[in-house]
Amino acid sequence: MESSSSIRIRTYEELPSAKDFESLIEAANVPAVFRGCTNDWKALFHWNPSNGGLDYLQARVGSCMVEAMISQSAPVFYGDLGSHQRVPLPFSNFVGFCKKRMQVQGEDQQCIDHCNASQTHDDTQHAYLDLEDVPEQIYLAQVSIMNSDCQENVQLATLREDIHMPQILEAKELSSINLWMNNAQARSSTHYDPHHNLLCIVSGCKQVVLWPPSASPSLYPMPIYGEASNHSAVTLENPDYSIYPRAECSMEFAQKVVLQAGDALFIPEGWFHQVDSDDLTIAINFWWRSNMMSSMLEHMDAYYLRRILRRLIDKEMDQLLFKLGMGTRMHVYKLPNNGQADHADDNYGQLLKGMDLKEKNLKERNPLLELEPAAVQVLHELVSLVHNSVSANQDQQSLSTSLNDYELVGNDKCERIVNVDLKDDLVAKILWDVKPETLQDVFLAMAARARASVVRARATAATVRELRGEGEGDNLVRLRRGKAMTATDDGDSDSELNFPRTLEALVLHVLSPVGAEVLTRKFDEMDQLTLGEDRNRFYEVFYSAFDDQSAAMNSILKGKELFTQQAFKNVLDKFVGVNLQS
Repeated sequence: MESSSSIRIRTYEELPSAKDFESLIEAANVPAVFRGCTNDWKALFHWNPSNGGLDYLQARVGSCMVEAMISQSAPVFYGDLGSHQRVPLPFSNFVGFCKKRMQVQGEDQQCIDHCNASQTHDDTQHAYLDLEDVPEQIYLAQVSIMNSDCQENVQLATLREDIHMPQILEAKELSSINLWMNNAQARSSTHYDPHHNLLCIVSGCKQVVLWPPSASPSLYPMPIYGEASNHSAVTLENPDYSIYPRAECSMEFAQKVVLQAGDALFIPEGWFHQVDSDDLTIAINFWWRSNMMSSMLEHMDAYYLRRILRRLIDKEMDQLLFKLGMGTRMHVYKLPNNGQADHADDNYGQLLKGMDLKEKNLKERNPLLELEPAAVQVLHELVSLVHNSVSANQDQQSLSTSLNDYELVGNDKCERIVNVDLKDDLVAKILWDVKPETLQDVFLAMAARARASVVRARATAATVRELRGEGEGDNLVRLRRGKAMTATDDGDSDSELNFPRTLEALVLHVLSPVGAEVLTRKFDEMDQLTLGEDRNRFYEVFYSAFDDQSAAMNSILKGKELFTQQAFKNVLDKFVGVNLQS
């Protein structure tokens, strides 16, 4: 998520020019408050209910039919069609409800004053009973004053004379202008709009809570294929954190502003917002299409989709590793032109190194004898873990259960492996914690051990062939003596002699999807620390430890793809509202 300072809402006491608004505020896609933005509007005086504004509006609009929103969940109004109704209503009737509301409030205040003087309770109760007759669950929401796409839907065109285009929008092609008016306190459900929005307060007060689009995971957006896809699925009055656990931290990303008459709030497209309105609050909003959306070419939509998904997946992969306890040394990818490159492209490219390389003469040395103490410790831990894992699988007659088999087992196993606690994936933890240069030495030592075992096996076979003509007893004595001398010269432990192909077993049978992701990131770190010739030499030695080099690389790639697939599912759930696990 962006730094808090870069998406902090700013307040302007003076309106900027249209040019400054577009280049400095709109382009940043961050909300902004403009105090006194509508002070020159005729509506600010003529529509004020305290100054006879309701009579003025009734005279201007009359019995023009408008569409009102009615909801049993009032004062909360949710955006999905199943939670509210839109009914035709003469505007004069709505004004009548507002007048009755004001009358009841006035009587209520008189009753309170009377109570304070006489201490009688019955009159107070009678006043509140009158209040129940007022239909509080009614709201004029998005009643059109101007609509560029559908002129026939415009219901309140006569009111446009009382409002002026704010100077910051003078160069904009507006999509619509709308009236928002409530007779009692009202709250809109958390949602975002697909257009830029300037919300202007004519009368009353609104409190707006805003979240950046990057906070979507904590707000649980409705499924993208639903009719209310721009709304949050979390209920406002009583959120169930057992169903929406991420919502518990949603307020950490929220910002709150209070708007009075004359103020305006720029709400960029995609920003979630939830609005609380006081009694008899009147507002006008302007919607227009953003420059970004206007410049997006339709024939490029598929590319935009894949590009954005890839960027979100990369971030989710980083967050998964962080959640697993691997966040202290996150690998930073340096990207050209401030862009976001695909991790997969870089990692896959590095994995392919070592294939089709010409044979090079490596320095004659014994890597086991040249390891630093830290590398020896890592080698010992990896060898022990691999031996224990393979032994357990052999006991269960399931040695083949590895990354190569995850595809057959199904996505449930992949999800379990990706989401397990780090303490349960000791191999991944070891790979993550060790320095890249140390891990490189460990891999070289393991590969050398594998090469040595191949050499010994070939030497043993040759010895057997040479001794076929001699006595059987002498042959066995000389053969055993030769094996013992080879083991002593190499300085190998008994465990390494019993299982010399630890690297092959690690990659093919033990490495989890998390481990595969960590391993490829370690390869990247190694590449940054080594020169081209040494880099090629390392991959040649590393892959020489495998009988089938393609199988080794496919196993690593498959594990990484499984890890990425889980990140992709998480992205769909968090940002698109689609849960593929359920």
